[in-house]
Amino acid sequence: MSDCFPQVAMEAVYGFCHYVVVTIHEAFFPGEAHGTENLPASGGFIIAANHASFLDPPFVGSQVPRQMCFFARKTLWKKGFASWWLDTVEAIPVDRDAGSDVASVKRVLHALKQGKALILFPEGTRTRTGGLQSPKAGVGLLACRTGVTVVPARIFGTFEAFGRAGSLRPGTPVSVVFGQPLGPADYDEPAAGRERYQRASERIMAAIAALDLPQPVIV
Repeated sequence: MSDCFPQVAMEAVYGFCHYVVVTIHEAFFPGEAHGTENLPASGGFIIAANHASFLDPPFVGSQVPRQMCFFARKTLWKKGFASWWLDTVEAIPVDRDAGSDVASVKRVLHALKQGKALILFPEGTRTRTGGLQSPKAGVGLLACRTGVTVVPARIFGTFEAFGRAGSLRPGTPVSVVFGQPLGPADYDEPAAGRERYQRASERIMAAIAALDLPQPVIV
């Protein structure tokens, strides 16, 4: 894999989109990525990040030098280009109106066991205030069921750049911080019974909350 152009090791369409997003990020939302050395080079793992904007999935994914899997609303799979593109980049459809979407959970579990990597948002939905929200049990369920590494990530600036109730503001710096990887011993408590998955999500969310944007070094 090329350190300068990791896209060459990705599926062609995904790699092209990855390059485009990297270019957009650098040109219009200049920020920095910290802790990329914490990202596993191979094997299945989860990036668990806070969620403030539609910009979060592409901007986090653009900092990862390997192909990722994402969730997308099932309703986006329409005839034509949209459906083809979503299938090509290996997006996983989720039916948010179905409560517990068993089919989506099975697809995620299968993807992780196949050694693929996913970006998930424990909060489940974008913040309305810019602050962190309480996590749902979903990411804990997936992590505990697979025992994969979870890399906490915190995104800074996307709420200001394109928050839930705001307009797009190019020029706003957007940075991503990746924390130390969490293993099953760090997030899983099998003896917790019915609270097992929720507690795992809360531990993962606490690791996200603990991340801060490093201050620039003044020479």
